[in-house]
Amino acid sequence: MKILFVSLGCDKNLVDTEVMLGMLTGKGYSITDDENEADVVVINTCCFIGDAKEESINNILEMAELRKNGQIKALIVTGCLAQRYKEEIQTEIPEVDAIIGTTAIDTIVDTLEGVLAGQSHNHIEDINLPPVYDKKRIVTTGGHYAYLKIAEGCDKRCSYCIIPKVRGNYRSIPMESLIAEAEQLVEFGAKELILVAQETTLYGKDLYGEKSLPKLLHELCRIDGLYWIRILYCYPEEITDELIETIRTEEKVCHYLDIPIQHASDNILKRMGRRTNQQELRDMIAKLRERIPDICLRTTLITGFPGETQEDHEELMAFVDEMEFDRLGVFTYSAEEDTPAATFDDQIDEELKKDRQAEIMELQQEIAFEKAQDAVGRTVLAMIEGKLPDEHAYAARTYMDAPGVDGLVFVQTSAELMTGDFVKVRITGSYEYDLIGEIVD
Repeated sequence: MKILFVSLGCDKNLVDTEVMLGMLTGKGYSITDDENEADVVVINTCCFIGDAKEESINNILEMAELRKNGQIKALIVTGCLAQRYKEEIQTEIPEVDAIIGTTAIDTIVDTLEGVLAGQSHNHIEDINLPPVYDKKRIVTTGGHYAYLKIAEGCDKRCSYCIIPKVRGNYRSIPMESLIAEAEQLVEFGAKELILVAQETTLYGKDLYGEKSLPKLLHELCRIDGLYWIRILYCYPEEITDELIETIRTEEKVCHYLDIPIQHASDNILKRMGRRTNQQELRDMIAKLRERIPDICLRTTLITGFPGETQEDHEELMAFVDEMEFDRLGVFTYSAEEDTPAATFDDQIDEELKKDRQAEIMELQQEIAFEKAQDAVGRTVLAMIEGKLPDEHAYAARTYMDAPGVDGLVFVQTSAELMTGDFVKVRITGSYEYDLIGEIVD
């Protein structure tokens, strides 16, 4: 029996998908990426913002047609949208045979076998159950890198965010389990591990009574065969001197941090329920750049938040211009039901949101293109991602590039290289967000 798995949303959701794939293949099920071959479809959904919800619903509706006409024998929906809108899915899309919530992914085999036996039932559990871990995963990222989810849920309760209501409170995965999982991933070929959670910086506080990310990093660095460790989703108020020092001194930890700041206007930051003000953001960025001069900083912003004035927007623009983040993404505010911000009176027109988003991205583009040009002449270590078809060239990533969101280095060479190989590259040019280079001995 062949299963088509559709994984939507973030890299944390992807880890859940890989866990479910591991459980299914362990029971003898085979996986296909062709809907015409599939006997069963599983969709792991996202509902973080409006666009993500729309994508998830469209995928469910598309596969529901296959279920309706008998092309597939079962349709199972999992993930955040399933957790949040289970009643609506059941009522409005009867072709869905079963729904699995965010804390019940370990029921995927029992759920599927129940559906195939004509016993349709859902698995929606308490969102604060311990995270699912100690399961063999099927890595879908090519094997040379893998995501390591270190915690589940979030305690921050920002006014715009639905995540705590679908993923629960912050729950760390025990360190010994993470080390064992990391060793297994490296054994199967991973040379880079990317640490993810809704917030990585709070890791361990619930289990060990203190923020333990530095200790986890030290332990991971001891794994033979692991070359890079990348840290995503670090809330600025939780970045400690100990963490900075660990990043600075541990050779395997990339000098790269993803710090979602969301805004720079104190007025908007307060309305968002964020725990920092602009001066604190400035101080943290300055400290990181002082302690780790070559650090690459990525951030994400939300524009068009309720009550955002033109002055707030201009303040954010000035901040972006001054800080010169290496990497930056901007979302337009999405009003999510059951969040405080959705009830605020002063909602912003959609067109204005998009205009402000475009202005910020135009500014960031100038910054990014200039930084790319400034890189010309530097020699950097790069990981090969794959060969370009019909060319003597490869796509690669440096420590400054997280997969899927950042740029690439295009390496011109006639040498035969493998995905996951590390090479020294001299940067010879740039093209928009990407770099061009040649191998040096």
